Amino acid sequence: MERYLSVQEAAEKWGVSKRRVNQYCVEGRVSGAQRIGKAWAIPFDAEKPGDPRKQKKQSVDHKQTKVKELFSGFMPLMNTPFEAGHCLETIKNMKEGQKKDIAMAEYYYFSGQAEKAMKKTELYLSAADKEIRLSACWIFAYSCLTMGRIDHARHALQEIQNTLANDGKTTPSVHAVEAFVAFGAAVLLHLPLPKEMPSTEEFLPLLAPGIRAFALYVQAHYLYLKEEYEHSAGIVEATLAMGASNYPIPAIYLHLVAVMDYMSLKQPKKAKFHLLAAWDIARLDDLIEGFGEHHGLLGAMLEAEIKPKWPKDFKRIIDITYRFSSGWRRVHNPITGHDVADDLTTTEFAIAMLAARGWTTQEIAKHLNISANTVKDHISEAMKKLQVENRKDLKKYMLQ
Repeated sequence: MERYLSVQEAAEKWGVSKRRVNQYCVEGRVSGAQRIGKAWAIPFDAEKPGDPRKQKKQSVDHKQTKVKELFSGFMPLMNTPFEAGHCLETIKNMKEGQKKDIAMAEYYYFSGQAEKAMKKTELYLSAADKEIRLSACWIFAYSCLTMGRIDHARHALQEIQNTLANDGKTTPSVHAVEAFVAFGAAVLLHLPLPKEMPSTEEFLPLLAPGIRAFALYVQAHYLYLKEEYEHSAGIVEATLAMGASNYPIPAIYLHLVAVMDYMSLKQPKKAKFHLLAAWDIARLDDLIEGFGEHHGLLGAMLEAEIKPKWPKDFKRIIDITYRFSSGWRRVHNPITGHDVADDLTTTEFAIAMLAARGWTTQEIAKHLNISANTVKDHISEAMKKLQVENRKDLKKYMLQ
């Protein structure tokens, strides 16, 4: 096909990865691209898809402009489309003020710099602007979990719930933000939903695009916890197909919950695709926090795919995992009465997660490229630490 390029040729021409070119094509962002079997044929003169921020500005209509104004202060980085690799540039170009400060705090948090995020957001915990205050409370709470400041984290989480319960005079749009924050805080810490929680159908349509994409990640995570893996994966695939990939932070988290779903469904090839898609986005801006938060839930996929090729990054992810999960358990376990394991190594936990999901010794060994005896040793050690006698009993100490 002399007037068409292969994915490899387009990747070299545009200076991006093959995976990124495939993503452009799947999202319909390459004019004239044609699907041929499992490959793509790309017109020779096709241009590299532009910065989604500029495309948004050119195509935005009156209704979208109004939504943008309503949500200008809430999680501005999460709600901003930008090309992977241009995160700090995006923040630098923001107007000086509270919004830019919150965006910088978001970057600190999502790049694994919890202490900086905590200090940045502490200034805004009592901000008059509700969206700024809720953004600060949310980031501050999770940063405090990582830093071991549990009382501070509980205070911020309580402030979120108080805002939702007591603020009946706010506009529907701001109330939607409040509901989303409360929903996210409960689901991601595996806590009971607040009694005043409206249904997702009520607040999702009122959220701005980037926030809505992250809210759908939270919804997918909620379904994952209910063991509705296929439904959860379907939400992820649909959300990404409808433009969520333009928003790097929500996209990373959507891909990660898809890994959790497909590992639970014993479909490691699909899980690998989503893990590497998340990694392609995250590593260009060092947005690695989500990988640490989800390590155990990913079912050893990080051990199999990230550790061999990016050992230094993997070590940083493990450090995030230990710090975040320690704080997470200190909030989760007392409130729920559960006893999620806190004395397993990350490898023991990952293998125990797979065993609890029904993976056989041979399946785990093949997935991790280790011997069956090594798998048995890890499971035996995990069972010994948790004082259980069979694999089925592992489940109550796991996160799902």
